[in-house]
Amino acid sequence: MEKQDQRNFLIAMALMVAFVFGYQKVFMEPAQKRFEAQQAAIKADEQNGMSATELSTVPAIAATRTVEEAIAGPGRVRFEGDSVDGSIRLAGARLDDLSLRKHYLTVEKTQEVRLFRPEDAEFGYFATFYWADGSSLVAGRNSPWVQVGLGKLTTATPITLRLETPGLTIDRKISVDANYMFSFEDTLTNTGDTARSVRAIGSVERHGDYKGFLEVTDPGSAGEGGLAHMGLMGVVDGDLRMKKYKPLLALKNIDGETSEGTFPSTEGGWWGLTDKYWMGSLIPQQDRPFNGIVNKKSIAAGGPLEVRTESEAITLAPGASETVGNRIFAGAKRFEVLQAYQNEDGIPRMVDAIDWGWAFFLTKPFFYVLEYLASKLNSFGWAILAFTVLIKLPLVPLFNQSYKSMAKMKKLQEPMKELSERFAADPQRKQQEIMKLYKQEGANPIGGCVPILFTIPIFYALYKTLYVTLEMRHTPFLFLRDLSAPDPTAIGNLFGLLPWAAADVKAVPVIGIIIGVGILPVLYGLTMASLQSLNPAPTDKTQKLVIQAMPIVFTFVFGGFAAGLVLYWVWSNILSFAQQYFIMRRNGVDTELGKTISRLLGRESKPET
Repeated sequence: MEKQDQRNFLIAMALMVAFVFGYQKVFMEPAQKRFEAQQAAIKADEQNGMSATELSTVPAIAATRTVEEAIAGPGRVRFEGDSVDGSIRLAGARLDDLSLRKHYLTVEKTQEVRLFRPEDAEFGYFATFYWADGSSLVAGRNSPWVQVGLGKLTTATPITLRLETPGLTIDRKISVDANYMFSFEDTLTNTGDTARSVRAIGSVERHGDYKGFLEVTDPGSAGEGGLAHMGLMGVVDGDLRMKKYKPLLALKNIDGETSEGTFPSTEGGWWGLTDKYWMGSLIPQQDRPFNGIVNKKSIAAGGPLEVRTESEAITLAPGASETVGNRIFAGAKRFEVLQAYQNEDGIPRMVDAIDWGWAFFLTKPFFYVLEYLASKLNSFGWAILAFTVLIKLPLVPLFNQSYKSMAKMKKLQEPMKELSERFAADPQRKQQEIMKLYKQEGANPIGGCVPILFTIPIFYALYKTLYVTLEMRHTPFLFLRDLSAPDPTAIGNLFGLLPWAAADVKAVPVIGIIIGVGILPVLYGLTMASLQSLNPAPTDKTQKLVIQAMPIVFTFVFGGFAAGLVLYWVWSNILSFAQQYFIMRRNGVDTELGKTISRLLGRESKPET
């Protein structure tokens, strides 16, 4: 029976350890490779613009200036919305300077997250809508738009830009809502003598190294893997399309891509680039067909990453005018904001800009419950603790049966030890006798492993939920300053009392790994060891050593997890310990803890019967 026990043990351990140590390869991809933007000069458009062929190969621009230097000159219109601020470059009517007013780089909240950046600054990132007439752009990368009137763009006051070209005038009314949506309402007037056929081309363009961009927009996630989708994301004809940066930059095909390299949509949608928490996306006029496009020619030529939308052309008779409304989302992927755009503005599947993953049937409900609890308890930390209780309640009967099975196995430890010694020379007889003992007592050696099949999916789904949603970012709880980051306290800084960070401690070779573990991971290791003390100890010495080492190993593994997730797991262990201890006492099984308490009280331990 020892072989049977060992096999069952290995199965249980594989299920527990595989997720923690294997998720980086199974669910995550390596950090994105750096790619260098080539040196090139900006070429001014001709008055009639560049050809559509030239547009498809976007020049790579050297990052020669800081952001502050790039936005310091003339030719810009300021904007100050409720949630965003920055400026619009008049050349090309380009949204290329945008910061998020409600989100900061660090918990100290001294510097806003800067999302969009000028083309000639480091990590250039911007968006706009061009206009093309046949094979030529009439409103291109550097077209000379001028502001009509004075003043800056605010949530209450839109601005108007004008572009006059031979035979066509475009008046662009730009407005911004209380969140992250910019509306480009373009009125096109044919001032010529012949009909014009024009189409809107949206563009989100990104220069430079992706990993470096992550470091300057979300330092807490720098160097993380790909559990949260980052790269191309969009919805065409109701289908969600995604491609991570690494394969996207390797020019690999995308599911649903046509032979022409497009993604046609007749039912509205959106198309853009997403990071863990932020997104820049194009939302063409929803009642007009459009194509989602990845500019692969630009990537192949060593240029920047560009995704585009190309809407169906409109025909303007001489003297005729028509107004077209396109939008740009540039901001934080906060659930309630995305949900409002989806439900109130009719933008399909906007909430799926948050990467819920393959376990969306768990991650979405988990988030809904957490968000509701946080609104009622005024704390995301307390919401996690309450959520843990709610998650465990439906599993109480299952765990009760499991704990009863483990209680019976613990009671059989001594008889099994006697059988092992008596039939040491006859393994086959020993196995038969142990099986008789199991049958006589109604014990199931693998009964205690069943709950693992339920807890692992829950663990993954909750980890995914807390990892990809913005709501926990920079949220404090008790001594924790940020539930989305690892526990900042450490043994090496006396759990926060000394004036250096846990990250500094962990940076110390070898010893830093040991003394860089925070309070929560240590509590997790202690609660895990306490739970193990209630379980029957393996008879095999190797198994026993492995089990005894697991709390120590998992303490260091959990040291790098988000504090909110470790908080959940510590509290879950405490609840499981209380439940299992109660069940075992009810089944007449004494425990090491019970014996210790009895010794401290100076009396003999008497389990309930």
